Amino acid sequence: MALKKNPKVDLKLKYQRTLEIAMIISLALLIIAFKYFPKMNKENLRLEGPQELINVEDVEATKQESAPPPPPKPPIPIEAPTDDVLEDIEINDTELDVNEQITAPPPPQIEEEDDSEPVFFVAVEEMPQPIGGIAAIQKRIKYPEIARRAGVQGRVFIKAFVDENGNVFKVELIKGIGAGCDQEALKAVKATKFKPGKQRGKPVKVQVSIPILFKIK
Repeated sequence: MALKKNPKVDLKLKYQRTLEIAMIISLALLIIAFKYFPKMNKENLRLEGPQELINVEDVEATKQESAPPPPPKPPIPIEAPTDDVLEDIEINDTELDVNEQITAPPPPQIEEEDDSEPVFFVAVEEMPQPIGGIAAIQKRIKYPEIARRAGVQGRVFIKAFVDENGNVFKVELIKGIGAGCDQEALKAVKATKFKPGKQRGKPVKVQVSIPILFKIK
């Protein structure tokens, strides 16, 4: 159940009447003020101060002087014709002898260069053998200091191409271990003299594989 306010203390009942009375009083005061209030005369205020004269000077417009044109190129000297008389030139007789026999020059000799590499056998009846055996090659080996410090060991396989005279034509690396051992093995095999390989009793060119052992003692 909603509570009812006491009409003696309810401000909303007197709100409208109070507003009307206030508006009437304010309008009356406004009418009295316009009717009986004395008029205000405006006073003209003058600000007096020293006048400063400003001199205006005419500034001449600057002119941009264009660069002078480049000097003309000097004329190219042309050699004047001389009045010297040319000497008479004797011209030999140019008549051709039809009956004269002309021999053709010999053709130039062309030297044929044989760029093809010799053929080496892979397997023959008697394979090439290093003079002194593998031990002779091992004596030529100088263990690289880098490989010794790094502890590199193992076998290096070199392919040697041996000609009919037992000389090593060239060498190739088949399998290496690095650290400078491969280059040392190639150099040792290249400097080794071989007993040439033979096929049917005749020395022939043969390729052979040589193992080189690298072991730290």
